Amino acid sequence: MGTHLVIGLGNPGRKYEKTRHNAGFLVVDRLASESGDVVEKKQLGALVAAVRVGDNATILAKPQSFMNLSGQPTTSLRGYYKVENDDIVVIHDDVDIPFGEVRVKSGGGHGGHNGLRDINQKLGTNRYARVRVGVGRPPQGYDTANYVLGRFSSEENASLDELIGRAADATRAVVAGGVASAMNTFNAR
Repeated sequence: MGTHLVIGLGNPGRKYEKTRHNAGFLVVDRLASESGDVVEKKQLGALVAAVRVGDNATILAKPQSFMNLSGQPTTSLRGYYKVENDDIVVIHDDVDIPFGEVRVKSGGGHGGHNGLRDINQKLGTNRYARVRVGVGRPPQGYDTANYVLGRFSSEENASLDELIGRAADATRAVVAGGVASAMNTFNAR
């Protein structure tokens, strides 16, 4: 099996650290820390760490180009590490999934998510796995952009660790056993 590329989506900088839109960063950091590593090496517009997920060589990455420009670092890392599209996993926040739930998906549209839109465009395909971290819908009348760039509520923070852990488990399942198997495990209601 070739190398896997796991891209956690988020925005760089302290201002965005614990926001809903940075769920992907949080999951990548969790995967790194479980391997005794830190995602801090600067490479091709991202912070990266090389770890093993099960038996698989895996590059964990956090693009540092802001969410809507995530495609270039993803494409550059794919080329550098000679990763097949099927071995790319993108972890992102999803407002269409209730807070606390995780879904696995292969391919599909961007659903209005600017990070995915840019990745689809730059990769020239939507054929990669996604781990979708449910952040829930904004309250009625609340702007979606402001909502995802906002910090988790204290109520959400109480179970955030569990959510990030579940998304990390889902990511490991995709890398180790493939997207179909992970979908069967994580998408069961």
